[in-house]
Amino acid sequence: MKLQSHTITQGRDRAPARAQLKGIGFTDEDLRKPIIGIANTWIGTMPCNFLLRDLAVDVARGIREAGGTPMEFNTIAISDGITMGTQGMKTSLISREVVADSIELVTRGHMFDGLVCLVACDKTIPGSALALLRLNIPGVVLYGGSILPGKYKGADITIQEVFEAVGACAAGKITDQELLDIENVASPGPGACGGQFTANTMATVMEMIGLSPMNTAMVPQVDDRKHAVAAYCGRVILDAVKNDRRPRTICTRAAFENAIASVAATGGSTNAVLHLLAMAREAGVELKIDDFQTVSERTPLLLSLKPAGQYVAADVDKAGGIGVIAKRLVEGGYADGAALTCTGKTLAEEAALAVETPGQLVVHPLSDPIKKSGGLVILKGSLAPEGCVIKVTGIDRKIHQGPARVFDCEEDAMAAVTHGKIQHGDVVVIRYEGPKGGPGMREMLGVTGAIMGAGMGDTVALLTDGRFSGATRGFMVGHVAPEATMGGPIAFVEEGDPITIDIEHRNIALDVDATVIAERKSKWTAPPPPFKVGVMAKYIKLVGSAAEGAITSNVY
Repeated sequence: MKLQSHTITQGRDRAPARAQLKGIGFTDEDLRKPIIGIANTWIGTMPCNFLLRDLAVDVARGIREAGGTPMEFNTIAISDGITMGTQGMKTSLISREVVADSIELVTRGHMFDGLVCLVACDKTIPGSALALLRLNIPGVVLYGGSILPGKYKGADITIQEVFEAVGACAAGKITDQELLDIENVASPGPGACGGQFTANTMATVMEMIGLSPMNTAMVPQVDDRKHAVAAYCGRVILDAVKNDRRPRTICTRAAFENAIASVAATGGSTNAVLHLLAMAREAGVELKIDDFQTVSERTPLLLSLKPAGQYVAADVDKAGGIGVIAKRLVEGGYADGAALTCTGKTLAEEAALAVETPGQLVVHPLSDPIKKSGGLVILKGSLAPEGCVIKVTGIDRKIHQGPARVFDCEEDAMAAVTHGKIQHGDVVVIRYEGPKGGPGMREMLGVTGAIMGAGMGDTVALLTDGRFSGATRGFMVGHVAPEATMGGPIAFVEEGDPITIDIEHRNIALDVDATVIAERKSKWTAPPPPFKVGVMAKYIKLVGSAAEGAITSNVY
């Protein structure tokens, strides 16, 4: 093996570096071996990443057993669920870039030969993948695992039910005590949010695209089996280093289509659109927002997972793991089984090893799909020329026409919903929440949850240049591009304007004469940036359109 770490550890001139490393316990023998960075996103502010310290010990053990030397370092994490509905949520998507940049910096600085990235909450997963693709050294993503479901009145619940209970309480459908009772049991321990929300969606993506070893993700974080999974990942990375197996070799166009198919088949989060577009840019793979429509349209929905379905991530594990999903997609011709994975096996070879639990009901057979097409639909039209996305899992109606109720920030919309000011048939428009305008493209789970909890999910639509949590359900359209701050048509919508959202024809239209829109545009000026210093201001200057993944790297 030709090891880049030897540049920093070997030879006469590197004696000062070795001296310092010996001061913290490393030996000459350690420093001759492949040095593997363990990028840990542990943080003590949320349940999602809470046990990653423990798992890092197991990863390090696996690395040593396989003949490598582990060196652990930390990066950051932001909790989407905890910051939701506040100004703090603006930091979430921005944290994806900081995670990627920080992993890149430490890895370049210390010249690791390989990386294992320990991830959990939403943005740490794509952030780590962006870093791996950018660095293009052998790497593995290890998902910390889902939380177990809470129990309320005999039913499994997740954080989704808490957000919807807020709306139900505001509408007088449940009492304050019932809301507290739900709050108290929804998150019973460590682990990432339990439905097929963004974290579990992206964990599924990492296995299907080949950056995570198959059947490692869905083992819950508190399950004792996770320690063996972590050690296994330590062994996988050494094999990848020895065989020079690199992320860009794994993440081909076919692998990206496999990943999109897994999102469609599982009813996954709309955030996957943003993250896969960003990853494709780092991988040098041509991928456009319209490709999500193409793949989703041809891929059946095979799993009934929350937020719109019945089951949670722990149930996928009980059914046999993501390998069962991969096996279905490969057998049906919906995924390319020849795609390489980080283990050196193809996706088909890994899927063939799946052990499906007899009688499981979570992953439907190919002969009995829930729907003939997947959960994502890309809409374009006069209101979103660059495109926008809606998750249609659990939605039966194909069209919504109604008057616009316009809000220039999430808080104003939330107040209108919780104070009973939204009527059946309305189209709630939330703007200036895009990548630049927010900045950071806040998720709207507070508002969408309140709409659902108030019993208006079947009669009200929402659209925004912001985005949604994977826990969002209902007739909700996000990622409207161009965003309002950039002079997109959403900036010129006025109260009462008729809007048509047509899923069948994939169209989203502002039903106002073009001359009227032009007159409004002539009088419009972009609002000043909400931040003028610091990381938020840097992000505003660098970030691009949601239709291209809201990336800050425009040098490729």
